[in-house]
Amino acid sequence: MSRKFDDIVPKGAKFEKVASGFVFTEGPVWDASKKCLYFSDIPSNIMRRWSKDKGIEVFREPSGKSNGLTIDKQGRLLACEHANRRVSRTEKNGTITTIADKYNGKKLNSPNDVVVKSDGSIYFTDPPFGLTVEFGNPGEQELPFQGVYRLSPDDKDLTLLVDDFIRPNGLAFSPDESVLYIDDSHEKHIRVFDVKQDGTIANGRLFNDLHADAVGNVDGMKVDTEGNIYVTSPGGVTIIDPGGHKLGVIEIPEIAANLAWGEDDWKTLFVTARTSVYKMRLNIPGIKVP
Repeated sequence: MSRKFDDIVPKGAKFEKVASGFVFTEGPVWDASKKCLYFSDIPSNIMRRWSKDKGIEVFREPSGKSNGLTIDKQGRLLACEHANRRVSRTEKNGTITTIADKYNGKKLNSPNDVVVKSDGSIYFTDPPFGLTVEFGNPGEQELPFQGVYRLSPDDKDLTLLVDDFIRPNGLAFSPDESVLYIDDSHEKHIRVFDVKQDGTIANGRLFNDLHADAVGNVDGMKVDTEGNIYVTSPGGVTIIDPGGHKLGVIEIPEIAANLAWGEDDWKTLFVTARTSVYKMRLNIPGIKVP
């Protein structure tokens, strides 16, 4: 562990179990307006939420076997739905709108994780994990690649950004949005891209290799206000500085899948890990959502 890791993670800090008894938790996001955490339980086909006041509640059932979740600039919930092979938006009146489900007339694979840029554009990954009965619905892959996409702020233009990932998964912007990090679960690494003026990406290169002799996969990813990257990976949550140097790993009792910042000061790191949701207080706040 580096000295910078000790500046981020309080000495002796351990993950606190928030709730348990689920099947496979994923896609957490903190809703600051409602002071609650939304998260997915993919095989159960349920989206749940947790708050200090009410504990665990069912928010949506069925959920379309949702995975990644986030909040857009208008405070609306976005969901990557495996079973419906789409990205959806929950409107203020509670209705659900499909905002992306096809590219060039062909069905998306199974949108997995999603992030919103400050201009309102939506970026998401599209591996085929949801084309199974457990994590979605059995189906044929219509697109011959696993893409990463950008949806314009007006929802009209879906642009394929890159198509050479094997299993694109988590993604996150740097604090100034000059670069976009995207990880690949199959390759167990993170690539970084420069974000161009028009929102497309270029100059992809290897950022960090996360192969390790530990159980787990490379999955969800978030960034703090100082630009450090947090990624669920073999062994727990790996923290990497903006230069690509691995600072250390926060161990967790279960296999970590995804993570999110939350609570009033955005210094709480929530982690969805198989059957449970955990949280830990850190010293540096994460990037707020939205």
